[in-house]
Amino acid sequence: MGMTRRTVLAALATAVAGASAGNPALDDLAYAETSSRNRLDVHLPEGKGPFPWLLDLHGGGFRTGDKRSLPVPPQLPAQGIAVVRMNYRLSNQALWPAQEGDVLAAVAFLNRRGPDLGLMPGRMALGGRSAGAFMAVSAALTLAARDRPPRAVVDFYGPMDFGSLDADLAKLGRRLRRTPADSPRSVESLLVGYPVGQRREQATPLSPVGRLRAMRPGTPLPPLMIRHGAQDGIVPAGQAERLRTAWAAVDPRAEIDFALLPHEGHGTGGFGRAAVQEALARFLARHLSG
Repeated sequence: MGMTRRTVLAALATAVAGASAGNPALDDLAYAETSSRNRLDVHLPEGKGPFPWLLDLHGGGFRTGDKRSLPVPPQLPAQGIAVVRMNYRLSNQALWPAQEGDVLAAVAFLNRRGPDLGLMPGRMALGGRSAGAFMAVSAALTLAARDRPPRAVVDFYGPMDFGSLDADLAKLGRRLRRTPADSPRSVESLLVGYPVGQRREQATPLSPVGRLRAMRPGTPLPPLMIRHGAQDGIVPAGQAERLRTAWAAVDPRAEIDFALLPHEGHGTGGFGRAAVQEALARFLARHLSG
């Protein structure tokens, strides 16, 4: 069930009253009524808003995870950027593209209610980690097709082409640490509702890389930041390479800030280090300002 108008107003009043304490937060705001998972948290920088914002999506193989697992890096509020963490329906609750629908509903809610929440409508970036990155990039492409793109997109170690995941894993020459994507039991197959390996012609076009290949060359795309672990044995770095290539093929003028972290695996500690978070903060500040 969603929050009542009285509850929402009370939460907003609490956030405004707490602004002087630094980093006030609005927790568990309902952005839609479809599921009890349709909740988000807003973390504001110190000072007087409204602020530009990053909508950040958690990972978990599309079947687990929670917004509270996402850190709020201090480098972002230090740059005057708010962080919004959201939950979405998991694949055991709804099949794709319900999850993208949740992201788009959250974007609409935040743009509509932005002034009340301390956020600047339209001054947003979409980002995520692993499965969350898949959703963030997918939603960004939908918004770009509607001529309402985010100002920036962030992909941290996300799968970007279900149809080629196993081929990219095979190139690593290692023992698999995960169920092959082609298997009916893979997190990718459970998300789309059919075995990826048996219906590759359907799975490939719904992934971001497949969607980019179907887009008209010259379509404007937002700036893109990609960080991926070179040692990732769950979502191989070839997925990041495929996204970079497909993004540049559609819009050669779009900025792509791409880096493989040489010693990192899937979501390992290096992604939280100051150098990575400072690079993220600079990237977002550059594209969310003005």
